[in-house]
Amino acid sequence: MPDRPPATLRLRVDEAALKANWKTLDRLSGHAQTGAAVKADAYGLGVEHCVPALREAGARHFFVAHWSEVEPVASLAQGCSIAVLHGPMTAGDVSFAEATGAVPVINSLAQAKLWREQGNGPCHLMVDTGINRLGISMQDIGDPLLQMLEIKVLMSHLASADESSGQNALQLDRFRQASANLPHEALSLCNSAGIAMGEGYHFDLTRPGLSLYGGVPRPELSGHIRQVAFPQASVLQLRQISAGDSVGYNATFTADRAMRVAVISLGYADGFLRTRGPEGALGWEDVALPILGKVSMDMIVVDASNALNLGEGDWLDVPFDLPDNAAKSGLSQYELLTTLGNRFDRSVL
Repeated sequence: MPDRPPATLRLRVDEAALKANWKTLDRLSGHAQTGAAVKADAYGLGVEHCVPALREAGARHFFVAHWSEVEPVASLAQGCSIAVLHGPMTAGDVSFAEATGAVPVINSLAQAKLWREQGNGPCHLMVDTGINRLGISMQDIGDPLLQMLEIKVLMSHLASADESSGQNALQLDRFRQASANLPHEALSLCNSAGIAMGEGYHFDLTRPGLSLYGGVPRPELSGHIRQVAFPQASVLQLRQISAGDSVGYNATFTADRAMRVAVISLGYADGFLRTRGPEGALGWEDVALPILGKVSMDMIVVDASNALNLGEGDWLDVPFDLPDNAAKSGLSQYELLTTLGNRFDRSVL
């Protein structure tokens, strides 16, 4: 089999920025330890690049969602705790937890019963204080079964930490109530946005995710979090179009003059969704190249009239300041990260 040709998409992960973000969030977490959510392949950036950097920065508690995510993280984070947020659904999950040392997050009385009967080692426990996803309900926190668990970390998850909402104080009060009624060694409530709300929310362990990777969910973090992901896409073809020519599906753009355009190896299959097309642009040196027409699955077309030295095979910068792109596209910062496709050649800067 011949060597694979070079990719026409690449994603550079700024390792120094990632470390700096973790250290910033660790400082803001005060006396609490600071973990790292690395689920969804480190929010789309690649656990092979992110986990070693986070571990080197000081993270010792890692969080994934699926059992299938444990082994790639475990191979990179020896000696660290890995928690599985979805918890055990089957006896096989319990056996896998015991074999790998991954810590299940118990989310229901059924999971608690399964863990007690099949494993019965240390676990974490999630209490639902108002987001109404996974977690033990407040009505069930007095169940005797929960008193039998060896709970390392009692946790909950804030639903509206990214805004000034009365729900935050309500969840905090409920979490304190749960902590007074359940055995535990440590308490954990905060995600990235929660960290920015102050020490009253920090407890013993914080669990940042988004802001590690460049997201800014609250204004208090603005100016403190650095961009981590830097995508680039290459030029497939340069061409001339005439006045009256249209570009892309449904002819949503029609040229009013002769134009030099570039066809770029980037589309919605790579996470560059159509909402990023209107008024969007890619960058080349100091020049903005506006997107023309609709985003296709594998291609976009940009106006290259002001980039006369641009050649086929050259790399264009895909804007990826997360708060700015979220505001312009209507996508969440989480979606921008986690929809990055698998055709990017990922590496560290």
